[in-house]
Amino acid sequence: MKSITHTAKTTARALALVSTALAAPLSAQTLDLAWSQDATGLDPHTQPGFATIRLLELLYEPLVRLDEGLELQPALAESWSFSDDGLQLTFQLDADAMFHDGTPVTSADVRASFDRILNEETGAIARANYTSIVNIETPDDHTVIFELDAPNAPLLNGLASVNAAVVPASAIEAGTLDTEVIGSGPFTLDARTPNASATLGAFEDWAGGDVAYDGINISVLPDETALLAALRAGQADFALINDPLVATLVPDSPGLQLNAAPTLSYYVLQLNASREPMGELALRQAIGCAIDRQDVLDAALLGEGEVTGPLTSPAYRSDPSGLFCYEQDQDRARELLAEAGHPDGFTATVIAANGEPPTASAVAQVLQSQLSEVGITLEIEMLELSVYIDRWLAADFDMAVALNGGRVDPYTMYNRYWTRDGNLQGVANYIDDTLDSLMNEGRAETDEAARAEIFANFESHLAEMSPWIWLFTGNTYTAQTEAVSGFTSSPTGTLFGLTNVTLAE
Repeated sequence: MKSITHTAKTTARALALVSTALAAPLSAQTLDLAWSQDATGLDPHTQPGFATIRLLELLYEPLVRLDEGLELQPALAESWSFSDDGLQLTFQLDADAMFHDGTPVTSADVRASFDRILNEETGAIARANYTSIVNIETPDDHTVIFELDAPNAPLLNGLASVNAAVVPASAIEAGTLDTEVIGSGPFTLDARTPNASATLGAFEDWAGGDVAYDGINISVLPDETALLAALRAGQADFALINDPLVATLVPDSPGLQLNAAPTLSYYVLQLNASREPMGELALRQAIGCAIDRQDVLDAALLGEGEVTGPLTSPAYRSDPSGLFCYEQDQDRARELLAEAGHPDGFTATVIAANGEPPTASAVAQVLQSQLSEVGITLEIEMLELSVYIDRWLAADFDMAVALNGGRVDPYTMYNRYWTRDGNLQGVANYIDDTLDSLMNEGRAETDEAARAEIFANFESHLAEMSPWIWLFTGNTYTAQTEAVSGFTSSPTGTLFGLTNVTLAE
C-alpha cells in the first residue's frame, strides 16, 4: 500500500480565527438552538440515535473528521500515515488538544478509548469498523500506532465518527461516561434537563480554534412545527429540522433561511429474517416487489429525496433501477408469496419511532397501504425513541421502519450488519458467504476501481436477497434567522459547522 500522509492543521482553523476577530462578539453572546428530539444518552461509543449524535459531535472529538465535502480533516490528530505494507497506521496528536477538565489529550487516552470500543462487553455501536486493530502502541504522549491484521483501506473514514470519540482514560476507569461529559470538543456541557433543555459553553481551550460566541442554549420543543414557530418569534436563532413539510415552509417566512443538503442516511424497511415468515427468501422478495418506492417518497417526504439502493455514498452510488425488483410489480409479488407458501398473504407488525424521523409514521402508513394490495397485513406500532432504540438493538420486531446513518465508504457503512462478526449482525439477522466475502474483499482492496466493482456486486446481491428493503435518501435541513451566518450543511447531517458561525450584534 502506498504511504498516505496528511500534515498541517487545516486552513479552516486559520480562517476561523480571522472570522472570530472580525465578528467582535458581544459579551455573553449565545446561539439559541432548537430541535424536537433530545439525546437518549451521553456515552459516545454506544449511542446510535441521530439526535444523540448531533449533541455529542459538539462535545467530543474523534481522531479525524469529515468536512462538508466528505474529505478527511484533522481533529485530535494533526497528521497520520500508513506504513508501506498497510499494516500500521500512525497518528500524531495535536499537542494543544485538551479535555474539558483541563487535562491534555494523550496517546494513553486514545489507547484506552479503543480498548473500550473493541471490548465486546462495552456494546460499542461501531465496533466492527475497528476490529482489524490488533494492537495499539504509544511510544510517546502524542504518537499512536494502530497495528492491523491486514490492510484496511476504509479505516480512516471509519474513524471519522463521534462513535470513535477519544474520551479520558480516567472517565473510562471511573465509569462516568453515561452521566458526565468530559470531551475535547468545541463546547462543554454545562447543564442539561433531559427532553427539555441544555446549556453548552464555548470551550476556550479547544485546539480547533475559537468559537465566535459564548455558547449554545438548546431547547427541546414538542414537535417540528414548534421549531418553525420559535424561529418566527425570534425565540430561536437556529433549528434542526427533520420534517420536509416544515422545511418547505421556511423560505416563505420573512427573515429565515433554509439550509438543505442531500444526506448519506437512508430510509429502509428492515425485515427480521430470524422471525417467520421473514426467513423465506421468496417472501422477502415479494415485499420488495410490492412496494412503489417513489410513491412512498412522494407521499411521506413530499418527494424531497431520491430512491436509492443500499449504497448512498456519491463515490459508490449508482442507478438503482437495475437492482432486483426496484420497479413495483404486484403480480410478481403475488407469485412470490404463493411460492413461499402464503398465497393469501400474512400478517406482521412494523415498529417505527415517534419523532425520529418525524416522517416515520407516514412512511409506515404508505407501506401498510401498498402491502395490503397483495394481501400483506401490516400492523403499525409507534414507539417513543428510547423504546424504539432498545427494541431495535434487541431485534425485537418483525419489521422496522428505520432511518439509518450512511457513510462515505461502503465497508464502514455496512460491515457491522453484513459480516459474520459484525457487532450488529444480531440486528440484521441475515448473513451469507457472498456478503461476508465481498465485505472483507472490499476492506483489503486499495484500488478504487476494483473496490467499486466489489461493492457493486455486494449491493446487487444484497438487494436480491432482500433482508431489508431499501427505500430512499432524504435531505438534511437546518433553518436560521438573519442573525446567524457562516453555517454550511454537510451530507452527514452534522452540526459541527456551528463552530464557524458568527452572530449579529
